[in-house]
Amino acid sequence: MTDQLANSPLPKQVLGSAYEPMEKFYDKLAAEGEPRGLIGPRDVDIIWERHILNSAAVVPFIVEALGASSAEEAKGRLADVGSGGGFPGIIVAACLPQVQVTLIEPMERRIEWLNEVVRECGLENVTVLRARAEEVEVPGKGFDVVTCRAVAPMRKLAGFTMPLLRSGGRLVALKGRSAQEEIEKGMKMILRAKGVNPRVVEAPVAPGLESTHVVLVDKR
Repeated sequence: MTDQLANSPLPKQVLGSAYEPMEKFYDKLAAEGEPRGLIGPRDVDIIWERHILNSAAVVPFIVEALGASSAEEAKGRLADVGSGGGFPGIIVAACLPQVQVTLIEPMERRIEWLNEVVRECGLENVTVLRARAEEVEVPGKGFDVVTCRAVAPMRKLAGFTMPLLRSGGRLVALKGRSAQEEIEKGMKMILRAKGVNPRVVEAPVAPGLESTHVVLVDKR
């Protein structure tokens, strides 16, 4: 199968300087992703859109959370919880080379995959950590940003992501269309975990492609 965006200028347009490592990531996903159980058979011809560009949609929100004016200037510490195949953590690391990214994943076979990707894509700002989020020893006062995609509903997610954040840090979670409903159902847990101002924002993916949804929650 051929990816729908294989000959499109969109990936390069969206990713800029991150395009080269992400092209290597794409090639690896296309060759090994389905056999290794990292993407489904229906995803093979939409890897660019569904996984890579969709993940890149969180980058502007991370840049904002870090108080930077551009991706090149963004600095800080970020944890990606339940990294799995590398979404969005690997893409974030490629787009924000000065941000120290920790990929947190409990499954050994996925850890093996993530280490391979980091090495083959030359991502020097990444640490791969085999652990559940609840087991992570938080550095200093905590991470500046925590990201995740398709890990758990907000009522559960808040309980194991917010403790990783420093005071004033921000959760940036890729979500589906039910994001607002998830916030409403999880509000009690969000508040208990010191989360404030939970909101859903529409995140552009690329011109002509459907936008995605991002949940932002600040840490008190």
